Amino acid sequence: MMTHRPLILPVFLTSGLLAASPARAAEAEGGSTSIVEMILHGGPLIIMIWLAIVATSVVMVTFIIQLFLQVRPQNLAPKALVGALDESLRAGNFQEAWETCQANAKTYLAAVLGGALERIGRGKDATDTAIIDLGIRESQVFKTRNSYLSVIGVIAPMIGLLGTVIGMMGAFAVLGQSGVSDPRKLALSIGEVLLATASGLFIAIPAFIFYYFFRNRISDATVFADSELNHLVEDIPFEEVKGLRIGENFQAGDGLSPGSEQSKVSHKVSMQLATNCPVCQTPIVPGSNPCPGCGTTLDWQS
Repeated sequence: MMTHRPLILPVFLTSGLLAASPARAAEAEGGSTSIVEMILHGGPLIIMIWLAIVATSVVMVTFIIQLFLQVRPQNLAPKALVGALDESLRAGNFQEAWETCQANAKTYLAAVLGGALERIGRGKDATDTAIIDLGIRESQVFKTRNSYLSVIGVIAPMIGLLGTVIGMMGAFAVLGQSGVSDPRKLALSIGEVLLATASGLFIAIPAFIFYYFFRNRISDATVFADSELNHLVEDIPFEEVKGLRIGENFQAGDGLSPGSEQSKVSHKVSMQLATNCPVCQTPIVPGSNPCPGCGTTLDWQS
């Protein structure tokens, strides 16, 4: 018996599934048709359908790996980042906390808190609203990516079914011309076209499983990060910082005199974070002094 070479599909489309039915039919036939040869024999349309199945499988695996790596409580709210921000906020260094958020803007907690700090001069209600709105926006990135798994779970069986229908049309066209002179050939043709449906289902099942898994995981991770956010801002003296402008155009407000200690920007930087200079935003190596960009002497904290 000659060796069959199944079409290699990523992760979920195993060679055993693809080769099972055609292999038995080919053994009975005494032939040596491989899966690749079957697909090529189906014509350009069947080839395009199988390419779509392969592409769908690759996209699904890519999204699953990305979500596994990104949607974790420790990734959305790293302990080192939370500690550095808590220290800055407790010391009243709100501009420094904002700059730390800017240096870690790809992190969920930093992206939300950075936007909220820009509104602390407007009061507690404005800050809380900003946290809610920005939290929804940042979490939507993960939810959108996860929703693609649901889309894949819906369209993959349809793509497979389309291949099966087209293949069956060809098989019955041959049957109508030559009759049932050799039932084994008809059985082989039907087995070939059913592979497309089986492959589509083999993609759809794990796609739906991981969709619901990550939907719950995203919810748990964002709840954890939001809890850390609320803990960070709960002790901000909003009455004292009324009018304070945090961000690129830092300016002390009514509750802070320009020369007060609270209105000054601290140069403390955490050794536990890969960060930028709080003055000029130049990337810096932890422990280096002075800043290579602006020459500021930095106070590195362990």
